[in-house]
Amino acid sequence: MKSGIGQRLAVMLTTLAIGTALPAAAVEVVFKPVADGVYAYVGDIEGRTYENEGLNANIGLVVTPAGAVLIDSGATFQSARKIHEAAKKVTTQPIRWVINTGDQDHRWLGNGYFKSLGIETIAHADGEDDMKARSGEQMEGLKVLKERLDGTVPTLPTRFVKDKDTRLELGGVAIELKHRSGGHTPGDTLVWLPQKNVLFAGDVVYVDRVLGLHPVSCTKTWLESFAVIDSLQPQIIVPGHGKVTDLATAQAQTRDLLLALRAHMKKAVDDGTDISTAVKSFNGQLFAHLKHADVWIPQLANMTYLEMERE
Repeated sequence: MKSGIGQRLAVMLTTLAIGTALPAAAVEVVFKPVADGVYAYVGDIEGRTYENEGLNANIGLVVTPAGAVLIDSGATFQSARKIHEAAKKVTTQPIRWVINTGDQDHRWLGNGYFKSLGIETIAHADGEDDMKARSGEQMEGLKVLKERLDGTVPTLPTRFVKDKDTRLELGGVAIELKHRSGGHTPGDTLVWLPQKNVLFAGDVVYVDRVLGLHPVSCTKTWLESFAVIDSLQPQIIVPGHGKVTDLATAQAQTRDLLLALRAHMKKAVDDGTDISTAVKSFNGQLFAHLKHADVWIPQLANMTYLEMERE
């Protein structure tokens, strides 16, 4: 009897040991169609982990008769290679441009891979200083990736555009870049495909999880950026984070949260309410279903109060 128990225990321990020795599964990047010639990879909505390889954001692909365009380059040299390989499974067209929609690591730290292939990377000039200032901090935050960060060197876009609206065209497909002083980051830029009625919103839109605010974020200009989305009335929105969505969902889960935060904190500042009371009294119940709401909404309230004080 004891021998049988001992054997079973030995088998169980061996199985556990083998399981813990297995390497973490690699992320598989797969582009799925959202419109004719337009594809999206929907990344993890958790934080950056070794398992998700820092690919906790959405990436886009636009295929034209004259070449393909990637929307964002991923967080590392290695993940950029994965993104490129995934694009090759969708189209034989070469990638002509990579557009960085903002200054967060997973938007641009894969640029070095594409630059090594001679592919042009494009972003708005308002993001340049932030990229330079925070690249070290972003690399530090990605150390959780261990050897999966190897080869990554912060590489600025090869082309910065400066206008509020920039129209590109490739293979008869119009690609419009729309920038309104950022929001989540200073360089936040919308990528609008008018012929497809598809918008790649970058970090101007979060769904399924609560949006993020950083010291470089600005809720006022974020809402100005969102006003462009309201005016465009896109049929399909590929958000920066979360599932491919529609305008009503984007409004409810991003715009309306920003509006509620600003309205509450403006009144608190105007009334002389202290920050602790203002944060505790913010009612985020409408957004409680979003991932990380319980932890992050108090942080958003705190940062919005400080922003309203500065205004």
